[in-house]
Amino acid sequence: MTTAVAPRQTSEIALLLDKIEVLETRLHFGEQRRRAMVNIMKDLADSNRRLNDQRRAMLHILGDYEKDRKDLASQSERLTNSRRALMHLLRDAHVSNERLGESRKAMIHIMGDLRETTEEISRREHELRDKQEQLVQAGKLATLGELTTGVAHELNNPLNNIGLYLGNILDRLEMGVCEPEVLKRDLKRSLEQVKKATEIITHLRTFGRAAPASRELVRVNGVVLNAASLLQEQLRLRNIDLSLALSEAEPEVSGNAIQLEQVVMNLLTNARDAVAASSDKRIQVSTSVVDGQVHIDIEDSGPGVPADLEQRVFDPFFTTKDVGEGTGLGLSIVYGILKDHEGTISIEDSTGGGARFVVRIPVQVAQG
Repeated sequence: MTTAVAPRQTSEIALLLDKIEVLETRLHFGEQRRRAMVNIMKDLADSNRRLNDQRRAMLHILGDYEKDRKDLASQSERLTNSRRALMHLLRDAHVSNERLGESRKAMIHIMGDLRETTEEISRREHELRDKQEQLVQAGKLATLGELTTGVAHELNNPLNNIGLYLGNILDRLEMGVCEPEVLKRDLKRSLEQVKKATEIITHLRTFGRAAPASRELVRVNGVVLNAASLLQEQLRLRNIDLSLALSEAEPEVSGNAIQLEQVVMNLLTNARDAVAASSDKRIQVSTSVVDGQVHIDIEDSGPGVPADLEQRVFDPFFTTKDVGEGTGLGLSIVYGILKDHEGTISIEDSTGGGARFVVRIPVQVAQG
């Protein structure tokens, strides 16, 4: 038997079903919302993580920014200091430029003065060289004046001999004695005496003339012999013994023979005057070659040169002789001539107690 359902119950069941359907729908939407919320929470967690990463990155950026800011501030300070320094440098450069301009103007004036001074020095050097040449020439003429007595005696001997030989020839001719060999012998002897007198006069003329500026090979031994020959008679009349010890090597130097002869002449004249009051009157001249230099040693037996005067004796016009007996130019002329020949002169200890002058001139090796 079928049980009938009341309409009211049906309505309630339908309502209940609707509610259940609505509830299921809500539950379905709730689940979707829950899932959406879970996804949102996941996204939010991811966002938080990214935000934390971005915050840490921002902190690094801020740190780097702060460091860069400090560096920039430091650079700005350095730039400011550099700018200030540059301004000082520019001001200093401006001042330096002004000073440089003034210095350039002063330099132009100095160069002008220097050019004028150089020209004046050159002119005075020429004048000084002319004066030195005149002084050397005057010294030679003074030496020739001192040689007058000795030279006159040397010339007198050959002239007397010539007169004797010619007298003998005339006597023989007047007596009618014609011996050709004897006449020829006397004529030859007369000619020899003429040659001797001519050599003396030629030597004096050569020594007395102005020395040329040219340089040539000069035999030192020949210079010593020529000077000794001019003074030989003068020394003999004063009872002075002159001895020569010349090098067998026959050394040569580059120079002027007349000037070098004057050097030896002046030194011999000084030695002559130095031994004038000595009981033992000796002068020795020697030549040698030592370490590429030709030495001319002139040693006398006089009183010697005091140690405090060894350097002053080469000064112009310095003399130890009495007034009127010397000009004080002899040794200064010697010093100047040797300087022009790249030589030197010095006073050294003498074994005999007198003065010993040593002349040194670079030796010149003859080219083969």
